[in-house]
Amino acid sequence: MIVLKFGGTSVRNAEWINRVLDIVQPELHRSPLLISSAMAGVTDDLLAIAASAEKGRGEDALQLLENLRTRHLTACSELLACEESSTHHELEQLVSEVRYLIQGISLVRECTPRTQDAVVSFGERMATQLIAAAAETRGIETRLIDSRRFIRTDEQFTNAACLTGPTHELIRSGVHPEPGTLIVAQGFIGATDDGVTSTLGRGGSDFSATIFGAALGAEEVQIWTDVDGILTADPRIVSGARQVASLSYSEAAELAFFGAKVVHPFTIQPAVELGIPVTVRNTGNPGLAGTRIQAESEVHGVRALAAKKGITVITVHSSRMLNAYGFLSRIFSVFERFRISVDLIATSEVSVSMTVDNEVNLGPAITELQRVGMVQVEGRQAILCLVGKNLWRDPVFVKRVFSALAEVPLRMISLGSSDVNLSLVLADNNVDTAMRTLHGEFFG
Repeated sequence: MIVLKFGGTSVRNAEWINRVLDIVQPELHRSPLLISSAMAGVTDDLLAIAASAEKGRGEDALQLLENLRTRHLTACSELLACEESSTHHELEQLVSEVRYLIQGISLVRECTPRTQDAVVSFGERMATQLIAAAAETRGIETRLIDSRRFIRTDEQFTNAACLTGPTHELIRSGVHPEPGTLIVAQGFIGATDDGVTSTLGRGGSDFSATIFGAALGAEEVQIWTDVDGILTADPRIVSGARQVASLSYSEAAELAFFGAKVVHPFTIQPAVELGIPVTVRNTGNPGLAGTRIQAESEVHGVRALAAKKGITVITVHSSRMLNAYGFLSRIFSVFERFRISVDLIATSEVSVSMTVDNEVNLGPAITELQRVGMVQVEGRQAILCLVGKNLWRDPVFVKRVFSALAEVPLRMISLGSSDVNLSLVLADNNVDTAMRTLHGEFFG
């Protein structure tokens, strides 16, 4: 069997839902399970509805809800070619449930994380009602299931963690894919042991797809989105960026961390751990094969570039570091205490430089670090990384990188411990030019 996950832009309206079904229908012989996000923008609208109600602006919230109601009912009428159906009534019932939640939030002027999850869950629930009804109209044998019956989570509402053991047991015992039948389920949502609705956080629909895929032993998980796959560079910076045919999981993880946001590595980990390939494809261009992400890749050399701007470099200088032990632990205990994540590290005998991309708590942390040594803070920096397998085993590669960037000042250089990433720290205003230069060097 296969799992096909469609993001919000892929189910934005009736026309695109029909495109989704055009993609799925030829795959019916492979026992497909379709996972859908909410229609594009709906999750944000539901969050805005909850926020308005919490601030006492109940009328604003209800007007936003009416807009969502109209949007879904219009799509329903277009998909089913009628103005009245059981699906229309099911959508009206879901909207009524949201309306009751809004009234409750408005009365108490509070929207807890638990209540917020209840509100935003309706985006996926309404989208899958539409998809299942449209599939049945085409004569496709369809089963709509509620992901909350199968995805078991903890109680960290708005960013719940999946409880893998119970979830796999529930899916294997309750979901039975078969050729010729389309199963439709919601991404992003789950439920606690007590049956309370929870969400898996942003990117949760991809995570839902790979959870179902891992539990059912899928032959493939397809992530359908609005891009052709993972590219060799950011196309907004490099006009000649190309599609990457395949990547290893570690390469995809490095690219995602440093700016390529097509998929988040955490969300596809359940599939990759079991050797299930994940393919990223474009709903608007289904003829392309997309990018295949698998456990390992035999392709060596640079595969793609990625950049992350808005970086701060913090350097701690102290002669007490010389031949001393415990010095680095003192520094990193400060970052741990203030919950600041460090990306890259470079050390010398008397200094250590680190990059961070979150300025929250940075001031108090620097005050603490000044007790350790002299602290230098450099803002407006960026990280540019080159990702590929066994980069440092090719001495010519290193020469080509630094020769190409001979005129660009570099602040730090770091080789990732996975041996698939060379990271360069440079000024924000130099990174676009550097990316274009390196892309021309390795892909031109």
